[in-house]
Amino acid sequence: MVKKTFLVLICFIGLIIFVSTLHGQGSKKTITLPSGEVVCDLNGEWDTFVENYGPMASAGNYPQINKITQTGSSFVAIRMIDDPYNRKGSQSLQGELDKKGIKKVTLLSATGGTGEAKGQISDDGNKIVIDDGIWRRFTLTRK
Repeated sequence: MVKKTFLVLICFIGLIIFVSTLHGQGSKKTITLPSGEVVCDLNGEWDTFVENYGPMASAGNYPQINKITQTGSSFVAIRMIDDPYNRKGSQSLQGELDKKGIKKVTLLSATGGTGEAKGQISDDGNKIVIDDGIWRRFTLTRK
């Protein structure tokens, strides 16, 4: 009887360790496209920190909230609050994903300025850094 109880206890402890390890890894949200390709799911609200540098350094840095809507591998981000230069409801980003992450992304401003940029999605899919290499860097964190 003692051997059976000990065996059940060991199995139970092993199960707890296994489940907690899986839970701790955090699963990346993904979408499977009709082509079978799996891409990161960016849908939802993102806290955004906008950093202006180089020729735009005088514009300063400020927070923003973006709502990303993804259709297949394409995504669009809309500003959810006013910032010093753009109005709520205006488009801030548009881009395309592939299985490696962000394939291409464009930064948009209300003044009509656009700029191609490079984007990087974190391993857990909860942080995105988009940088045009000249003027602006957006750091988005999933809410």
